[in-house]
Amino acid sequence: MKKFSIGVVQMQSTASKEENLKNIEKYALEAIEKGVDLISFPENVNYSGEEFESERLDGNTFQLFSKLAKENKVYIHGGSISEDNGTKRPYNTTMFFDRDGNMIEKYRKLHMFDVDIADGPAYKESDSKTPGDEIVTVETELCKMGLSICYDIRFPELYRILALEGAKVIFTPANFVMNTGKDHWESILRARAIENTVYIVASAQMGQQPTYVAYGKSMVIDPWGDVIAKSSDKPGVIVAEIDLDYLDKVRSQVPSLKNRRGDVYKLAN
Repeated sequence: MKKFSIGVVQMQSTASKEENLKNIEKYALEAIEKGVDLISFPENVNYSGEEFESERLDGNTFQLFSKLAKENKVYIHGGSISEDNGTKRPYNTTMFFDRDGNMIEKYRKLHMFDVDIADGPAYKESDSKTPGDEIVTVETELCKMGLSICYDIRFPELYRILALEGAKVIFTPANFVMNTGKDHWESILRARAIENTVYIVASAQMGQQPTYVAYGKSMVIDPWGDVIAKSSDKPGVIVAEIDLDYLDKVRSQVPSLKNRRGDVYKLAN
């Protein structure tokens, strides 16, 4: 399929899982009414704050996404949930569902948000989450897609590998804090799109959270680095068209993936 549309959901998740699940369904149906082929949700889609309920990948959030995908024949990229792994440090996990409601792939966030911002708060995600250990792409009839979560955006190696593995759309569901979001969010999303000549789909949390303000500004970036859809400062759904002919055109004009000098350099620890 050369063109398809994606509904990008911006949310303000709360401490009430029940309320969050109701909002997931509400925004999914809003996106479906707009005729999208795929719906993307933000990080921490079903919880907010330090106290949260982890769940297995067959839990009620899974069941809701599966039901919505199957009943409406859409793909659903489930942002991320706290995946119970039997320890006190669950995974931060994305689920990806096909049009029949099957979870065809999952991705566990690789990079933990361990930072100490001058004149701002410190965060140590590794105290409460376990990092994943696998790079993941998803095969669909729309195109091949790549998965990442939030802080992963700061690691260009991951995005380059996803692009080299054939991803034409890369998802970056996020819960960026205001301190870094206002200075870095759009710039770094555009950089990853330009470097890899891919579409970047960034669904975000927004608004006041228990200990910080989430930046929001959900957006979709095209392979030239242009912002082709951007949310307002409210929860809701934006829609973007993914044009694979345009992606091919950009890659033919600026073939940076082909022009790599793999004979000279390599990734190193």
